[in-house]
Amino acid sequence: MTAPSFADLGVPASLVSVLAERGIAEPFPIQAATLPDALSGRDVLGRGKTGSGKTLAFAIPLVAGLTGGKRQPSRPAGLVLAPTRELATQITTAMEPLATAAGLRVTTIYGGVSQSRQVAALRSGVDIVVACPGRLEDLMRQKLISLDQVIITVLDEADHMADLGFLPGVTRILAATPAGGQRLLFSATLDNGVDKLVKRFLNNPVLHSVVEAADAPVQMTHHVFHVRGVQEKKDLVHLLASGTGRRILFMRTKHQARKLAKQLTDSGVPSVDLHGNLSQPARERNLAAFASGEARVLVATDIAARGVHVDDVELVVHVDPPMEHKAYLHRSGRTARAGSDGDVVTVVLPEQRKDTQQLLRKAGITVRPSDVHADSVEVKNLVGEIAPLRATAPKSAPAPRPAGKRPEHSSGQQRRGGPSRGAGAPRRRRPRNPAQRGASTGG
Repeated sequence: MTAPSFADLGVPASLVSVLAERGIAEPFPIQAATLPDALSGRDVLGRGKTGSGKTLAFAIPLVAGLTGGKRQPSRPAGLVLAPTRELATQITTAMEPLATAAGLRVTTIYGGVSQSRQVAALRSGVDIVVACPGRLEDLMRQKLISLDQVIITVLDEADHMADLGFLPGVTRILAATPAGGQRLLFSATLDNGVDKLVKRFLNNPVLHSVVEAADAPVQMTHHVFHVRGVQEKKDLVHLLASGTGRRILFMRTKHQARKLAKQLTDSGVPSVDLHGNLSQPARERNLAAFASGEARVLVATDIAARGVHVDDVELVVHVDPPMEHKAYLHRSGRTARAGSDGDVVTVVLPEQRKDTQQLLRKAGITVRPSDVHADSVEVKNLVGEIAPLRATAPKSAPAPRPAGKRPEHSSGQQRRGGPSRGAGAPRRRRPRNPAQRGASTGG
């Protein structure tokens, strides 16, 4: 049986043309399953693995449903909620070509940066707002945005918002939208309160589940590499990072992520880091360097596991095995996206073997561990061609914050503090109080 085309699913011809221009000719399963109901105005609950094409599954009906509407200052007709700044930005990037073709304006709202540009965009009139809950609630409290004209609301990665503790804010935001509006919710699981959101805010939703949440993408090949000690681990990780394609290396702490990115860069492997201690401009610069290929390696903490969507990542390395099986699946989901193949390696020290075995069992991953070192044939076959070393590799963005500037609250607010240090300005001493260094995910 021939797979349906976007036109067969009811996508307007103008949007089909935009998709074709971007090389998107056939819908992925989650799109084929949800688009007919979403385009018809039904509430939809979509469950699918990361990298399965969920963004277009809601972007297409959102744009189609709002085309021809009247734009109002500070009163969007479409709302998309996302758990992290990176994901919100990438949703906007994917949606903008469709919105532009339909004559719609899209803006992104998140914390960690000044709100002045976001407020100016709202006042000039936008049709669709893609937002993180914290900053959106801040603007709502200041009466700088109203959700009373929202026609279509989307919740993306609702389970991740639950994991980050955002559901109370999400509940307040949804309650501020008109009760008769259309709602589209995408989530890998329905635990941690997501089921309560569904019962309260979705009206007779159609459920489309493309793959069970615990299933790993079928294009992934998993490897577990046992090493004898810390030095063997260091040598192995350096070799795994040295291939020609994009790699993401996951660390448990911000300090270790920055340290490894610097070590790799200094050795000629262009790398950047991504973690909660970076300012928003620094995060965006590093992510852009990785997406463009200027840096081949991204060294990240779990902040990147759900919020970063970069295609053609060939290899994910769990340099530090995660604590939970969900984190393993979320991290691993950065590869084997959108139909591409990918490999996942977990590097395991002797004292980590028992915990890692239990973690993989909970994740539904069956793989035979291998005792390896950097010169093992199995490792060399996985790495493939070694990329030429670069004498002038991109540097990771500076981690220390300017003195007086404190991290964002979980609500998306920023405390009072001095302005950001300009380029070339002397580096100032870090605040001594550890409480001034909060996590910056979400906002």
